Amino acid sequence: MSERTISIETIHETAKELMAKAAIEIPDDYLAGLKKLANTETGELSAFVIQAMLENYEAAKEDRRAMCADTGVPRWYVKMANEARIEGGPVALETMLRRATASATHDVPLRPNRVHPLWRTDHNNNCGIGAPEIEYSFHPDGDWIELTTVHKGGLFGSDYRMLFPSDGIEGIKRFFIDSVLAFGKRGLACQPAIIGVGLGGSKDISMVLGKQAACLRAVGSRNPDPRIAQLEEELKELGNNVGMGAMGFLGNSMVVDCHVEVGYCHTGGMPMSVHMFCLSSRRATARIHPDGRVEHRWDPQWFTDYMRRDTVDWEPAAGQPAKKKKKTQRQMA
Repeated sequence: MSERTISIETIHETAKELMAKAAIEIPDDYLAGLKKLANTETGELSAFVIQAMLENYEAAKEDRRAMCADTGVPRWYVKMANEARIEGGPVALETMLRRATASATHDVPLRPNRVHPLWRTDHNNNCGIGAPEIEYSFHPDGDWIELTTVHKGGLFGSDYRMLFPSDGIEGIKRFFIDSVLAFGKRGLACQPAIIGVGLGGSKDISMVLGKQAACLRAVGSRNPDPRIAQLEEELKELGNNVGMGAMGFLGNSMVVDCHVEVGYCHTGGMPMSVHMFCLSSRRATARIHPDGRVEHRWDPQWFTDYMRRDTVDWEPAAGQPAKKKKKTQRQMA
């Protein structure tokens, strides 16, 4: 094996560590956000729930047991630097992630929630057809890979609506409130939650963006576009003024944070999805280097400048004049 190749055994061992860490230890950013809400919650029962959860996180960490009996459905996000080389290639990588998922289900333990949708077949290891999901992104520099595991509730609140350009910001806020209220009333939220909003793309891309916004951004982070960052703050405030607090009791702590991610869409529409990431916001990340070093952290740092890159450098074919580019409002400002 080349000294610049990442060992498949290191990937396997790191993946198992991440699975346990995500299930047992609450991320620091979410913990800080929840403690902040604990100081402002006005509902008696909601305040009681928040305090109980804070104590539960400490007990889970001390006992090395999963922080919630429903351990969700494990999934993986893999970021590969452009020069990364993996022993055995991508097929070996996926095999190790599946094996780590099976091992953690037995060892942590995790509840084996994954079943066949029709026959309810259960392999008792959270692995099966399309499970665990593995999504990829890439980075232009480096020779490392990053693994992030997320254990998201499988029945958790998510919704989609095709908005139109004329709906504007007010339409976005209206659907956001409709979704938050529906999730809370139906018990699909386990709040205080991180809410992710995906705007644009096609329906499938909108859903992906929203889920990643909920699961792969740290509490307190803001979109680099200042107007989107402002929208995130406004949606967070709206969510905490619907009258619901922790676990659906009366209060004002529905939302720990709100994250919005966007993608270019068809000119005639504005797809929107809303996703909730519960008060057991289970995620953990590690970067693996070819020399065997492993760096753990809570923030996945999934949405990079490269991920959010706009347009592309190109030249029109000979003899074809380039279309004049319209200035955006941001460029005209």
